[in-house]
Amino acid sequence: MARKPEAVMSYLTEVEELVESLLADKQQIVDLDMKRNQNREALRALQNSTEQSGNVMVCFGNMFIKFPNSRTKNMIRKDQEQLDEEIRKLYNQLKVKVNRLNEAQGKPELKGFNLSPLTQEEMQAIEKTLKG
Repeated sequence: MARKPEAVMSYLTEVEELVESLLADKQQIVDLDMKRNQNREALRALQNSTEQSGNVMVCFGNMFIKFPNSRTKNMIRKDQEQLDEEIRKLYNQLKVKVNRLNEAQGKPELKGFNLSPLTQEEMQAIEKTLKG
């Protein structure tokens, strides 16, 4: 059963595009996670700072600006929330793209790949049930 070269090339192009998209998303997740870790470090440094009510120097691009400590913490926390949301979206897209890649390659769908962690409320309910 010989395949036409155009069909083979089309198939390989589709698989290559899916793989490139997956790798780009994974790299973007790594980059966002690095930024999230830097934000955590900054928040920790602000919390451990001796001047709780003073101003701190914040770098915006290539410029340093003095901001109140509390306002800086709020800005970093908002940035953390946005980063968490972006990473969550990328992970969800990643799951879909992996399934599409497996489908294109004729492989079965991964089992247990669509699992999601329990929320805090669900964990509390389980703990409450287990304690009696």
